[in-house]
Amino acid sequence: MPLTTPLAFVLAALAEIAGCFAFWAVVRNGASVLWLAPGVVSLIAFAWLLTLVDSEAAGRAFAAYGGVYIAASLAWLWAIEDFRPDRWDVLGGTICLVGAAVVVFGPRG
Repeated sequence: MPLTTPLAFVLAALAEIAGCFAFWAVVRNGASVLWLAPGVVSLIAFAWLLTLVDSEAAGRAFAAYGGVYIAASLAWLWAIEDFRPDRWDVLGGTICLVGAAVVVFGPRG
């Protein structure tokens, strides 16, 4: 069953953020180096998930994904790190999602 582009973007964002967070935890928070193994697996899943995006060009898929990544990072900030995004975070994330939608759904010609 193929993934829809929005679902692929959301799953890719979760995988990338989780993978990067594993490295952050080891380097910045003193977590066990064993955290690196699932971090690497998560980053591999992230890269694979981006290949499932319905796009003719990798660069366009990556550009649109950037907006989703920013919004997902702010959700992670709140849900996992327990820091509530402020109004500027929300505004910036919204602008990025609008930009991503323009890249994905804009008319081509």
